[in-house]
Amino acid sequence: MNTAILAQSLYAKPTRELGTARGIEYKAFSKATARLASWNKDKDSFASLAEALCENQLLWTVLGADVADNGNSLPEQLRAQLFYLTEFTNHQTRKIMAGEAEPGVLVEINTSIMRGLRDCAGSFQEVPL
Repeated sequence: MNTAILAQSLYAKPTRELGTARGIEYKAFSKATARLASWNKDKDSFASLAEALCENQLLWTVLGADVADNGNSLPEQLRAQLFYLTEFTNHQTRKIMAGEAEPGVLVEINTSIMRGLRDCAGSFQEVPL
């Protein structure tokens, strides 16, 4: 799956999601994390892992670009920490793709981010377009 198709599958939905930015971020992390967590090396293909990693990396790339923007209103220290996690996620993804690591650490990081966003998780609703 190429990046354009993956981006389209992540962002072009038949429904429009409404709610807070945190609620939408939670849902994006939830989807990416579920794909990574459900991958089983004994049952699933490496291609399915690569797709899940690509989706997760795209999510983190968008997040990294957002926190690097000077207009981002998060506290500077939090922005720096999130940017560091973006870099770590990219590094870890390369290690997983090379067969040198497992996706569990990415699941743990995403789950921690989701805990921080959880307060707003139920604040969005889907409506037909």
